[in-house]
Amino acid sequence: MNRAPVIVVGAGVGGLAAAIDLARAGRAVTVVERAAEPGGKMRQVPVAGQGIDAGPTVFTMRWIFEDLFRSAGASLTDSLGLVPAERLARHAWRDGGELDLFADTERSAAAIEAFSDASNAQGYLDFCRRSEDIYRTLRDTFIADQRPTPVSLVRRVGLSNLDAMWRTQPFRTLWGALGDHFSDPRLRQLFGRYSTYVGSSPLHTPATLMLVAHVEQDGVWLVDGGMRALALALQRLGESLGVTYRFSSEVSAIDMAGGRAAGVTLANGESFSASHVVFNGDVSALAGGLLGTAARRATRGVTADKRSLSAVTWCIHGRPRGFALDYHNVFFASDYPREFQSIFQERRVTEAPTVYLCAQDRMPGADSTSSNEDAAERLLLLINAPADGDRSRLSNAQMDSLRERTFGLLDACGLSLDFEEAHCVATRPEDFNALFPASGGAIYGRASHGMMASFARPGARSRVPGLYLAGGSAHPGPGVPMAAMSGRLAAQALLDDSSGSGPSAT
Repeated sequence: MNRAPVIVVGAGVGGLAAAIDLARAGRAVTVVERAAEPGGKMRQVPVAGQGIDAGPTVFTMRWIFEDLFRSAGASLTDSLGLVPAERLARHAWRDGGELDLFADTERSAAAIEAFSDASNAQGYLDFCRRSEDIYRTLRDTFIADQRPTPVSLVRRVGLSNLDAMWRTQPFRTLWGALGDHFSDPRLRQLFGRYSTYVGSSPLHTPATLMLVAHVEQDGVWLVDGGMRALALALQRLGESLGVTYRFSSEVSAIDMAGGRAAGVTLANGESFSASHVVFNGDVSALAGGLLGTAARRATRGVTADKRSLSAVTWCIHGRPRGFALDYHNVFFASDYPREFQSIFQERRVTEAPTVYLCAQDRMPGADSTSSNEDAAERLLLLINAPADGDRSRLSNAQMDSLRERTFGLLDACGLSLDFEEAHCVATRPEDFNALFPASGGAIYGRASHGMMASFARPGARSRVPGLYLAGGSAHPGPGVPMAAMSGRLAAQALLDDSSGSGPSAT
């Protein structure tokens, strides 16, 4: 058994997953993390003595985590409390109308018919079938594959099945394809939001992103204890396999010897030698020299104009009144395209941003109204913003304006929030940039704009031998399950290269 040490830099979900697979294969693994606990973007913010999930709030693609735990001799359900969501989300519009989507597509279709008309309900069912077809075509050939190229993707799908490849619609935009299914602009707006799951604009993402609809229909769960509980469960699984974790330990450089990665040096001067290094962070940190000049050639960074969305968030412990919140809620203004034109072209938040609100004390499947209107609840509010956190700062006046506009939309939809100022904690793009260096505040790495964007993300093997990449800025892309898959791909590439069965790093 090969016990040569491996260093994993970063305890986000990609690094946690890589550490588990490497330890399971017999490697001695140390995870080094600058934060005080695991999770990366799966972080909680303390407000009024309560931990509020301030990053991802949705658990999907459960099969990735089931396989990760099963491969390590453990059970996901024994390690984590998961509650299935009957209602996927509640949606409301400034100009009127409310619509719930459900895990049951027929139930959603009935809701859409009541909300809009029978034609749009049928369009939804056709859209669901189309999204499932795309997902099944790309699940194993793209998502779970080591850095696919257009040629390798076609080869894996099979020349005899090119029709399935064509049906993924890589040449059309999501916004354009949605027009095939929905004449109601509100529904086009609702399903266009799937592009934001990868930090992008529906006006520029390929229609391939329709597969997100099937990911949700395949199952959405809420995690008991919040998404932070997933990070802790992954840490516990790693510890059971012998992984060592070093928190509050910032890496200042990836060390080299003989032209390959050979360990890391911490900001306090402490050094660790290793046969291989897995970097679970934004690839732009490597390219920008934040991990030492020798590691700069490992990969190309993401230029500012190619970055995904950032966000402005407010974590609030307060009392919502009026609107009957569910766990996941989305409040839309009227002009959705304008929101993305403002962010990606004008580099500013639109005058009327869409608001996502996660009411974290309202479990799915239960009655959506609070049993006690005077009880304070944990709330996360999020609006999209440009990823310019390394180049500009939002002033207090700008933040006040954004909050006024955000709360104004909620008020127009019938929701008011009552809270003390001390119980509202904001996070801006520059704060995200500080948390995730060199990202500019981009939460999802590279924007998925254009049919080639997904192929532009680096794979697990970097240009530096012995240095591997994991996380949302590497293949297969952003999101908790995708980042976990990236960690597994990095571990597999490392193990294949160590055994001589994989290609050498280039």
